[in-house]
Amino acid sequence: MQITTRLEFDAGHRIPCHKSQCKNLHGHRYAIEITLSGGIISQENSSENGMVMDFSDVKSIAKKAVVDQWDHAFLVYQHDTEVLNFLNSLPNHKTVVFPVVPTAENMAHEAFKILKLQYLDVFGNHLKLEKVRLYETPNSWADALA
Repeated sequence: MQITTRLEFDAGHRIPCHKSQCKNLHGHRYAIEITLSGGIISQENSSENGMVMDFSDVKSIAKKAVVDQWDHAFLVYQHDTEVLNFLNSLPNHKTVVFPVVPTAENMAHEAFKILKLQYLDVFGNHLKLEKVRLYETPNSWADALA
């Protein structure tokens, strides 16, 4: 069985060597979908009975590990020194330094790496992170798969 939940956040970024407008500082209303697989829990008198995982727990984990970190931050490539120096000059600015250019593909991959370690199989139902889908716009997204 698979389950999916979605969260949204706002963040800025730029693609330093992009051939078009994305080379400029700009922002997006991102959406992230987390898909987990596992067996349906069958434990009488358990809050999770009949579920793969409680959606509120899926969201809480993703919010703490990824969304709260990236929301209202500027995501900057570690070698984009001009922008990094500028952002570092702003007092208390929320900046997240990425080891790779923060494209939708790389952000989905980074989120997958972070979240893969967060969803634990506590009920013995073979819980597994299957996919992270990151929407950069409503019509454009990237999937990071297990």
